[in-house]
Amino acid sequence: MAYNITLIPGEGIGPQVTEAAKMVLKASGVKINWEVVEAGQKAIQKYSTPLPDFVIDSIKRNRVALKGPVTTPVGTGFRSVNVALRQALNLYANVRPVKSYKGVPSRYDGIDLVIVRENTEDLYAGIEHKIGEDAAESIKIITRKASERIAKFAFELARKEERRKVTAVHKANIMKCTDGLFLDCVRKVSQEYPEIIFENVIVDAMSMKLVQTPQDYEVLVMPNLYGDILSDLAAGLVGGLGLAPGANIGEKEAVFEPAHGSAPELDPNMGNPTATILSGVMMLRYLGESKTADKVEKAVEKVLEEGRYLTCDIGGNTRTLEYAEAIIDALE
Repeated sequence: MAYNITLIPGEGIGPQVTEAAKMVLKASGVKINWEVVEAGQKAIQKYSTPLPDFVIDSIKRNRVALKGPVTTPVGTGFRSVNVALRQALNLYANVRPVKSYKGVPSRYDGIDLVIVRENTEDLYAGIEHKIGEDAAESIKIITRKASERIAKFAFELARKEERRKVTAVHKANIMKCTDGLFLDCVRKVSQEYPEIIFENVIVDAMSMKLVQTPQDYEVLVMPNLYGDILSDLAAGLVGGLGLAPGANIGEKEAVFEPAHGSAPELDPNMGNPTATILSGVMMLRYLGESKTADKVEKAVEKVLEEGRYLTCDIGGNTRTLEYAEAIIDALE
């Protein structure tokens, strides 16, 4: 059978890294009909909005999308396309695996953890306003429904992947109402999974512990903002964002994308497509194509370990599509 999947190429290095992922997925033997749609700056020029309705309609129709990075203006301009997509489709779970790969320069080895981030509320709800000329206010939203839902997702993921421990990350010592509610919800859900160890760690301490002993953690579950920050920190432990895949999963739809940005300052042909290819691996598993997903991931591991074809961010000079071809040659 052939899968109908929405493709958002993105901006900057996005079109090249998504093309690399398409090449590898095609070579893996999975048949995909891509429905290509635009979002971001190009969409503004054509449709006067960074996220046209037809992008949402396409994902709703196909249920699955692969997305490249889209540039988000800092401080001014349009709101994040990523955040808008997640909220429009209620993609409540952001999943970012962090894994060590042999051949990638890093201070650590043996890291294999997953950050599960609540994706629809917290400060990312975007409820903020100016107070006169010299102040601004942003409102943090935490609900029982969303907190219990993401907690259950994290424990189900741990059970499915046979992981032994789930750690809730919070700041409930200071934000006793919001983060206190989140922690209470995760603690309550943990009681339904007696075979899984549950612990909780304050977010600033978690930042230190990830740098000191990242191998001690398996599944981390947390509110939106902390997940955004700690997932980047964790990516730095294993070689950088070029190796960090991601998924945004809801009840009906799922969007898979690398954790990194569009890197507009970089030569578009020199981006590292590993994160996008591994996001494609996550997509294959979501579709039930686990054997093919394993095959592609093993090919990535082989190329990284051999070290002959590495992109500039991890010590080589291989171009984006050349790297994809190396992955294809390594497929067994």
